[in-house]
Amino acid sequence: MQFHEFGFRLALQDAINALGYKEPTPIQAQAIPLLLEGKDVIGSAQTGTGKTAAFALPILHQLGVHARDPRCLILEPTRELAVQTEENFRKFSRFTDLRSVVIYGGVGYEQQRAAMKAGVDVIVATPGRLLDLVQDRTVSLAQAKHLVLDEADRMLDMGFLPDVKRILERCPKERQTALFSATIPPAIATLVKWAMKDPVRVAVDIERSAASTVKHVMYPVAERQKNDLLLALLEHAHWESVIIFCRTKRGADDVFATLKRANHKATVIHSDRTQGQRQQALDGFKKARYEVLVATDIAARGLDIADVTHVINYDVPEHPEDYVHRIGRTGRAMTTGDAMTIMTASDAQLVAAIERFIGQKVPREKLENFTYQYTAIFDEARLGPLSERRVRGVKLSGGGYSIGGGRRRR
Repeated sequence: MQFHEFGFRLALQDAINALGYKEPTPIQAQAIPLLLEGKDVIGSAQTGTGKTAAFALPILHQLGVHARDPRCLILEPTRELAVQTEENFRKFSRFTDLRSVVIYGGVGYEQQRAAMKAGVDVIVATPGRLLDLVQDRTVSLAQAKHLVLDEADRMLDMGFLPDVKRILERCPKERQTALFSATIPPAIATLVKWAMKDPVRVAVDIERSAASTVKHVMYPVAERQKNDLLLALLEHAHWESVIIFCRTKRGADDVFATLKRANHKATVIHSDRTQGQRQQALDGFKKARYEVLVATDIAARGLDIADVTHVINYDVPEHPEDYVHRIGRTGRAMTTGDAMTIMTASDAQLVAAIERFIGQKVPREKLENFTYQYTAIFDEARLGPLSERRVRGVKLSGGGYSIGGGRRRR
């Protein structure tokens, strides 16, 4: 199937052609016809499957021409995803007169209020700031007849569901609603029953394994040696750009401080950073001003960060699917990548859940010339001799790293 077969308006098709889109992805091929028919849709698909175009293109087709009142609302769990989604809407609508605005917290209200006063067709927003603007009557959702809840499971994890319900109560009862989520936990299923009308479910298989371009391993260590091992891994592995994932905001700040003391060109991103700080960090990392990005799971899904050679899980993720999302930040666009996870005795159950989810045992390895302190996790790991192999210039043999040179700088 080709995109031109959907019958989009000429201005939309021109934008699709300009972007080089030809064949729709599986989620697009399934969702677009249903949304064009006006049906409610539940899409089970994870980031990277093309789901933004799957809902943006049919909605823009139905909106047609510019009107002053917002007729479409897209809810996103994070500021970064909201910005990225609104950018995509602007790309798709570039040859139309439709207008979009992104609304999120952490910045002043003036610019967002001015955009609303000028008139917009599409609002892409995070729940908290949108509620503020609804409550002070800057935003009216009375004409929002197209509603998309994107990354719904992530909004649940972040505690946004009560805000989402309050927002939905302000939208017309007669509307088209689409919900996209990698998983549909019970709370989301309850929301579906309340918010949607006879939804049709479309699904793309959830990725349960690392890409073949990613080599991923576990590094068991005592809890008190996590920082030392992290610095040793950075010292010995051949890397160009690294994302280090932490479970908490405080943990990310602590790791960032450790890296700064070790003179690494590092930056940090999490939800307590201002929008300006977060954008500066992402831009600096993409442009190689920083070599290391320390992040919570805010950066695991949805963000377009290319050329990441390594991912390090400083903390084992609590949700198995987040492990796949995290390590999927490297080895993209047919390049190879390496993912390393630091695990302690307290992580044993989380690691077991990950291995059940991906259907394989993740190899355990030890770093040669690193002085380990005994921990019970070594008994579980059963670290034995490893067959000799080479990964990105780092030679593995006899149960650990044999260093073949220092870091490769940009």
